[in-house]
Amino acid sequence: MLQALRRSGRYLFSPVVWRIRLAFWLASLTVGAAGVGFAVSADYATALHRQLTTFSPFLTLIIAPIGLAFLVWFTERFVPEAGGSGIPQAIASLKLGATDPLRKRLLSPLIAVAKMVVALLGLAIGASIGREGPTIHVGAAITYGAGRLFRFPAHFLEKGLILGGSAAGLSAAFNTPLAGIVFAIEELHRDYEESTSGIVLTSVIFSGLTSLMLLGHYTYFGEMSMTLEMDRSWIAIPICGVAGGLLGGLFSRLIVLGSQRLSGFRSARPLIFGLACGLIIALIGLLTHGHSYGTGYAEARALLGNGQGAMASYEGTLLAPAFKFTATLVSYLSGIPGGLFSPSLAAGAELGGAMAKFIHVAPATTIVLLGMTAYFAGVVQTPITTFTIVMEMTADNSLIVPLMATSLIAFVCSRLICPEPVYSALSRAYFREPRTRAKNADASTESGASSGSKSAQGGDEQSDPDRELG
Repeated sequence: MLQALRRSGRYLFSPVVWRIRLAFWLASLTVGAAGVGFAVSADYATALHRQLTTFSPFLTLIIAPIGLAFLVWFTERFVPEAGGSGIPQAIASLKLGATDPLRKRLLSPLIAVAKMVVALLGLAIGASIGREGPTIHVGAAITYGAGRLFRFPAHFLEKGLILGGSAAGLSAAFNTPLAGIVFAIEELHRDYEESTSGIVLTSVIFSGLTSLMLLGHYTYFGEMSMTLEMDRSWIAIPICGVAGGLLGGLFSRLIVLGSQRLSGFRSARPLIFGLACGLIIALIGLLTHGHSYGTGYAEARALLGNGQGAMASYEGTLLAPAFKFTATLVSYLSGIPGGLFSPSLAAGAELGGAMAKFIHVAPATTIVLLGMTAYFAGVVQTPITTFTIVMEMTADNSLIVPLMATSLIAFVCSRLICPEPVYSALSRAYFREPRTRAKNADASTESGASSGSKSAQGGDEQSDPDRELG
């Protein structure tokens, strides 16, 4: 008993423990601030594109090809590790060794800044991308960088800080703290360790507090109240689940195959590749009267009944989800930074809107929500995260069981087309890409090894109290 009290006293008053705690709390607050700043900036970038195309919608035939050509060239030439969603980079960082120079490059401050800047420029030229994947990547980079700066023990640098920062990033992006925690467990680190629970929870709490202080309490899609009667209305669940799951699985399969087969040409001819992708995005934007641009937030919100008829002449058409599907696919395969969450939610909502024209056994807005859930689950193949994030985005618990069932059905159907989850498949590129490793096998190896040995020594000396980080 006396020994336990003494040990608790060491935990409470140890300057090493408090240095680590304060640094980690500050890093988590920074993740929240970065997420909020990125969200606000993304809105401005989207508004800028809208203003540019207001003068003439045909301006997109200049803006999108030329702008995307530059962004693809810049990304491939200077910051290839910043390309894509950011979630594959977080997964790869968790699997790479603590002293691997590629991990330090993937989570470096340069890559984090480039990720946000290029993603914002992508939104400004009309690319169909989201901001949550980049926010997850940036969150992991911030907490990992803080750990290296303040010389955290090795067991924190190994996985805990990356997981905590990633979860905090998703929480800050959508104001969905539960989804951030669940995603960290279900997707990022499938062999979740109990010792990282405190780190993940603490990081999400502090980033969430930052979001609340800066933006106040808000729900991403607004508060809703939907119902699904215990009658034949439930037939909408398997219909939406199968349709959304198969379409989402097809999208993921095309993302994986396209990334594998087009990366060589994109690296060799970035300007030509970017011009071609930009032209496709511009043409789709003209065909959809601008509804395929950006994250798709306004379109999804309108379909869920919280807009002011933003899609009055477009909603419910069968081409709507196909166009958003294609615009997002091309935007991602271009290789610029950008996430899949928001565009997938929008494409799923448009799929639900189209299906509501034919399914009359349930309210149209409920079909839209089920379609959104099914398609999103089909793309990311994380059913628990899917219904959690949709539930938090709408602040509606009345459909939790239908959302669970839809997510599960969609997940099973998606795996028939894309057996491996899209983010896990994309993360494997970082283990076989010689160009990336050759670029980073420089002096950082020596500095990384020395800092890693110092951290390991610190971990040996303070391994017990330092585990009280959370």
